[in-house]
Amino acid sequence: MRKKKEQPDKLAFEREMFSLGAEYIAGVDEAGRGPLAGPVVCAAVIMPLGAGALLEGVDDSKKIKEGERERLAAFIRERAVAYNVCAIGNEEIDAINILEATRLCMKRAVEGLSVEPDIVFTDGNFALDIGIPQQNIVKGDALSYSIGAASILAKVYRDGLMREYDEIYPQYGFAAHKGYGTKAHEEAIREYGLCKIHRRTFTKKFWAGQEKSEE
Repeated sequence: MRKKKEQPDKLAFEREMFSLGAEYIAGVDEAGRGPLAGPVVCAAVIMPLGAGALLEGVDDSKKIKEGERERLAAFIRERAVAYNVCAIGNEEIDAINILEATRLCMKRAVEGLSVEPDIVFTDGNFALDIGIPQQNIVKGDALSYSIGAASILAKVYRDGLMREYDEIYPQYGFAAHKGYGTKAHEEAIREYGLCKIHRRTFTKKFWAGQEKSEE
């Protein structure tokens, strides 16, 4: 019989901070760094972490089915001590590059919280320009409950935006692929050109100054 894979303790990082005197811990994560179109979205959230307050199923948003993500996001928004979601669009991404845009978006998400956290957990290795202690956690969306909650909020919010864009630009199929570089998306760009929400720095091989869908 195969041994069941042991699940990580998703409160290990939070407990360590509690032992050092922290009360409010904010998790921060992003959605949409890699797509060819649409914004990058970042969420910051402070969740209650006491006994009986945890939501079962919180994890890296990419591991959760869409319907379950939306259900969890609703509970996270309802139960959070504070949360904030920010988006930076394709034009700003093109102007300052995706890494700087993500860093800025995370900063805005944290600074927009209605409750100031004692420490901020960020997924990956982003150093944010904030006046609050922070800890970077690689694969944090799967290892930290707080970051996992933020990843769900960011993903659900961005997916909703891309469904709205799908109604404006139905020829690209944004509702299906959310702006990522799928075969169907690339074929649509070749047929229709770029639209207003495409990232020019991500689509150079398609862009010859012809933007057929701008009308």
